[in-house]
Amino acid sequence: MRPLDILRTAVWSLGSNKLRSGLTLLGIIIGVTAVIALMTIGRGVQQGITARIESQGANLLFVQPGSTTSGGLSGGQGSASSLTLEDALALVDPVFAPSVEAAASQITTNAQVVAGRANTNTQVIGVTPEYSAVRNAVIETGRFISPADIQGNAQVVVLSASVSEDLFGLLSPVGQTVRINGRRFAIVGVLEDNTVGFGQSNQVLVPVTTAYYRLASQRTAQGGVSVQSINVQAASQEVMGNAELEIATILRLRHRITGDDDFVISSQQGLIETLNETTTALVVFLGTVAGISLFVGGIGVMNIMLVSVTERTREIGIRKAIGAKRRDILFQFMTEAVILTISGGLIGLVLGLSFGPLLNGRAVIGNRPMETGFSLDIAIIALVVSGAIGLFSGIYPALRAARMHPIDALRYE
Repeated sequence: MRPLDILRTAVWSLGSNKLRSGLTLLGIIIGVTAVIALMTIGRGVQQGITARIESQGANLLFVQPGSTTSGGLSGGQGSASSLTLEDALALVDPVFAPSVEAAASQITTNAQVVAGRANTNTQVIGVTPEYSAVRNAVIETGRFISPADIQGNAQVVVLSASVSEDLFGLLSPVGQTVRINGRRFAIVGVLEDNTVGFGQSNQVLVPVTTAYYRLASQRTAQGGVSVQSINVQAASQEVMGNAELEIATILRLRHRITGDDDFVISSQQGLIETLNETTTALVVFLGTVAGISLFVGGIGVMNIMLVSVTERTREIGIRKAIGAKRRDILFQFMTEAVILTISGGLIGLVLGLSFGPLLNGRAVIGNRPMETGFSLDIAIIALVVSGAIGLFSGIYPALRAARMHPIDALRYE
């Protein structure tokens, strides 16, 4: 038989049992829709995480102490830090560190912030004025921490948008005061939404010296201001490696290191790669879970094809008796299985793609809008897998039909 005749016969056979074919098709549709929808959601989460990290500052390097000990900052894990505020200032040296654009020290602790009868538990970060540019912390109203605030250990605070809303609602808090660990701080500014650290919107910023002298208990042996980390911005992406070498050289000289370093340098790109590995595993896991339903749909296809072979035994015998070859019977039943799965895959693809626009930007879980991300490889994988399932699901029933002896098939009741 010609391929066109085989295709026409397969379509006619499926059409003669519309309800059974439709129910079989439904299993494949549900499986493909689940695969595409879940992988689209997972890909959107992955892209959203990467975009949010990159928005916090470009070409970033993070310098942290090589080891920490307990104690220190009130309300959080303290540090007998090997890094100081002076170390950060030394890194911005056009002679010894030409690849470094800016450096911003940071001290982090947890505290309760109280405004009147409202209160919230937040992360308090001691920062320098450079933090705004390095970590892309954009002011919405008011101002940021100033050099005068650092020199005078001023008790001023910049609130994140979420903390401002929790404590003051829709009113502007600039000029008001809050209490942090019982100390009164004047509010000088409010950050734009989603402009603080990734995954840490519940933050307030204070001068690094204020955090050290007013909110911390740990001191360095030399009497300098100890910091928990230094955020360093390289001049460009191309000189990240040079900047890392320059930072390491300056700190080794300042700390008089002859053995192992007492600091660790990591990069923004390294963080992105680590998170991408994690989220890729999540996407694969979601696709695998959804793929189980597609596999179950393939089992349904095989079951229906076996039933079809049994019901059409006399038809097979008659066709063989009038000259149909073994391969004609084989190709017909395999074609029927592939048509079922490919058709279900196309319909599932359309339904799966429709979930993206429906869910994108909607707060399905919590208050954060859901992000979806579709790429062509997801559609190709779903269609290829559905076609492969149809092929493998149809092989055994087709072989069973093709191996029937014409006389036995004609005598079948």
